[in-house]
Parts: sequence; structure tokens; C-alpha cells
Amino acid sequence: MKIRSLLAASILLAPVLASAQVASLDLSNYTLTSTVSLPAGPAAEASAVTWNWDSNTLFVVGDEGDAIVEIDRNGTLLSSMSLSGFDDTEGVTYIGGGRFVVVEERLQDAYVLTYTAGGSASRASLASASLGATVGNVGLEGISYDPVTGQYIVVKEKTPQQVNSATINFGTGGTGTAAVTSLFDPTGLGLLDLSDVQVLSTVLDPSSPDASNLLIYSQESARLLEVSRTGSVLSMYSLAGLTDSAEGVTIDANGVIYIVDEGPNMYVLTPAPVPLPAAAWLLLSGVLGLGGFARRRK
Repeated sequence: MKIRSLLAASILLAPVLASAQVASLDLSNYTLTSTVSLPAGPAAEASAVTWNWDSNTLFVVGDEGDAIVEIDRNGTLLSSMSLSGFDDTEGVTYIGGGRFVVVEERLQDAYVLTYTAGGSASRASLASASLGATVGNVGLEGISYDPVTGQYIVVKEKTPQQVNSATINFGTGGTGTAAVTSLFDPTGLGLLDLSDVQVLSTVLDPSSPDASNLLIYSQESARLLEVSRTGSVLSMYSLAGLTDSAEGVTIDANGVIYIVDEGPNMYVLTPAPVPLPAAAWLLLSGVLGLGGFARRRK
């Protein structure tokens, strides 16, 4: 009876614990738990990172555009795919089904590719779309796919800084189309530049009040901000004194945040444990009570 009761109660308790895992986000509750070195060759000058929710691994690109690299949470190289024809890859985001979107900073173009471990892809062969006119070294620095809306959030570094929403149609090949609109004026964020962006809808429950918020990282300010889609700053984490070359940020299903720099290094920020909700404590008390009742029956 004791085993059956414990199993039944644990089945009831599991959804409660799962939903509480990443119910909300507050950067003031995060701590730096590890700093790991990334594979120097394929991940050299790491400029962007994204979490693949299908493989539960991380993917990194460097600003030289030589490769897209799969790593685990410890920074261990798992696989890589070589890229050619790229000049300044500064953003990457996973969109599902083994596909990624990569952005070129100066060209302000987005390219979609299907990842093949050990494979290769040339820029000229990929479907693409223009997100803006060609500029200098102040263009697109980050991109993040929003699976709820099917749109993308992109950030432009400076002159001027921009936080935009983009609807991209890559089509079946060649040059696609994109409709880009301003999400909010980022000057109120108080950041020296914009280096990357990450939507939270990939990991937070849609009912969470934080689900529509964004993470925005600034290399020159060495700060990570949680902001609303109207530009309100909600929480902040500083990496000042740790790195002055970090440019990429992502978050996984456990709420763990990963930031990469040109070292190449990866900084792992972990949230404080979420207290069990009252309902979970009641269920847990019931489990213990059932266990005691089973012992008395013996």
C-alpha cells in the first residue's frame, strides 16, 4: 500500500513541480554558477548562442562565420557544421525542426539553414531575407524567434540602437521578404549598445506574467536586462568585471541563462531554487501521511 500511495501522490505532484520550475523570471535571483571555456577552434570569437529545445543542447556561432557549433551545458563540443561565404555572423536563433536563422551584422540579412552535424552550408545557397539596408559595424547584433507569434525580435547595435519585430518569409529558396517594425525606443534602457536579445516565450508558460518579456544584453555596458515589450526595465544582472566581450545570450527550459564571449567563454547563470507552492506542500504532507498509515497497517 505504501508504494502504491507514494506513486499515486508523486504522479499528482509532478505537474505542480514542473509548472513551478520556470513560472517567472527575476534576474536579481540569479547567480553566476560557472564559467567554462568553449572549443577555441570552431567556436572562436563566440558572438551568439541559442538553445535547441528539441535536442536540449546549445548552439554557438562566431563572428567570423566559419561554423555553427553544438555544445553541451559544460561547453563540451558535440558536433559542428561548417559555414562559408559569411563575413560577420552576429546572431543565431533556433526555430524548430533542426533549423536555425543566422544574421549578418553589416548586411542586415537573415539566413535560414537546417543543421547537419559534420555538414556544410554556403551563404549563397541559403534562403535569405533583408531586414535593413547595408550599414557599417553597427548593424544587427541579435535575433530571437518567438514560437508563440512566429515572429522574430532583432536588435541593432547602435547609431541608432533599435529593438524591432520582424515577420520573415524565407520562401522556398532565394531571397524572401521581411516586414520590420519598431517594438520600442531602446534609448530609455540606458545601455551603451545592444548585443543580443532572447524572448522568454520559449521557456515560460504562456500564463506567466513574464512570458512576453525579453532578455537584452549589452556588451559595452556588461549588463543583462529583463524588459517588457514596451521597453520597461524589470530586472538586471551585471557582468561588469567578468567580461568586456560578451555578445550572446540564451535561456533553457530550466531557466538557466548562458552568455558567451569572444574568449571564447560561456558564463552560466542559475536561478535560485523555486519554493514549493502551498498546494505541493499539502500533497507532500499527504504522501508522508499515507506512508505512516501504511506502516501502522503492518
